[in-house]
Amino acid sequence: MANKIQITTDIDSAIITHYLQNRDSQFAVPFEKDALALLNEGHNSKENVVSEPFIPYNFLPELFSVPFPAPKEYDFTFIDLFAGMGGFRLAMQAQGGKCVFSSEWNTYAQKTYLANFGEMPFGDITQESIKSYIPQQFDILCAGFPCQPFSIAGVSKKKSLGRETGFKDKTQGTLFFDVADIISRHRPKAFYLENVKNLTSHDKGNTFRVIRETLEELNYSIHYQVMDGQTYVPQHRERIMIVGFDRKRFHDKENFTFPEQHPSSRTIGDILDPTTDKKYTLSDKLWNYLQAYAEKHRAKGNGFGFGLVDLKGISRTLSARYYKDGSEILIPQGNGQNPRRLSPRECARLMGYPDTYLLNQVSDVQAYRQCGNSVVVPLITAVSEQIIKTIKEYERNTIIRNPKRAAI
Repeated sequence: MANKIQITTDIDSAIITHYLQNRDSQFAVPFEKDALALLNEGHNSKENVVSEPFIPYNFLPELFSVPFPAPKEYDFTFIDLFAGMGGFRLAMQAQGGKCVFSSEWNTYAQKTYLANFGEMPFGDITQESIKSYIPQQFDILCAGFPCQPFSIAGVSKKKSLGRETGFKDKTQGTLFFDVADIISRHRPKAFYLENVKNLTSHDKGNTFRVIRETLEELNYSIHYQVMDGQTYVPQHRERIMIVGFDRKRFHDKENFTFPEQHPSSRTIGDILDPTTDKKYTLSDKLWNYLQAYAEKHRAKGNGFGFGLVDLKGISRTLSARYYKDGSEILIPQGNGQNPRRLSPRECARLMGYPDTYLLNQVSDVQAYRQCGNSVVVPLITAVSEQIIKTIKEYERNTIIRNPKRAAI
């Protein structure tokens, strides 16, 4: 009987799961050598099993039974950087895309991603050893690169700590340049980046100017727009969408437009469970504190304070700090009860995740953080649909004009 493979690091899991997800295609090449070495460690036979490795069905059962498997037949390939919970992956798979590489440094988000997609993301994408696993060719790069250096809240916090922000932040502000580096090396047909609205105004617009100029210097045409998630979910959540197309392929003739925006047709009441655990109800101490805090700032003439939502309306923006007190989105309960937080499942719904999406691999605290850091899935899906439509339309027209030329 074969031994059970002993996985000692997350990178081992990433290598094996990426290989098994891609083993019948050219996209397995970057992982093959290291994956086979790891897989064959679990085989007792003295025969050469490199060509047909031991496949460990007792290893990571999530790999073989997940709610959102990669499509068996796919139309295009993409990579998922700073993957978080996998919102971009859900969006791109919905268009018929196959993910051939994923990375996410947060270990808790990695667990959630693995449970839902059967793939352990690689870690720190700034490391050359990790970048070496990216397949040479893929069609689209997706990245919700970290927004802390550019966000209003992130800038305020870093300034209070005497730290630099934006591109001067040595730990996060430079991550955009790792994205640009990967685009430069692999030259995908297109890329899709997402960040906070404040990216356009940070440092008097200089931060976004550098981002835009960097991408244009790579010879990509750039389309960008600030969009509000409330078109798709009952939440006011503005984010900038940045889409680029390779000028060497499309010659600035891609016919791309962002999807139209409109006020939300859904309400907070639509995403609530009829009953929730009492642990989500605020304690008297916390509720009294939040009311006193709001009153203090009201007296000073500003609007800082909790957000008690209208169940027939939409919510404020869900943040990664929601686990602390839930103050930005509180649900009234009536009957003299204190308001309550959203449950993690309700937060996931607020971000557009289906109820089949698994959240129970991590604690409530980590689930809240992941939801607060996530993208609005149906918004990302709508933009992704436009990207794929644009590429297919251009390729179809190219073949019509030149029948002897294969699709790009």
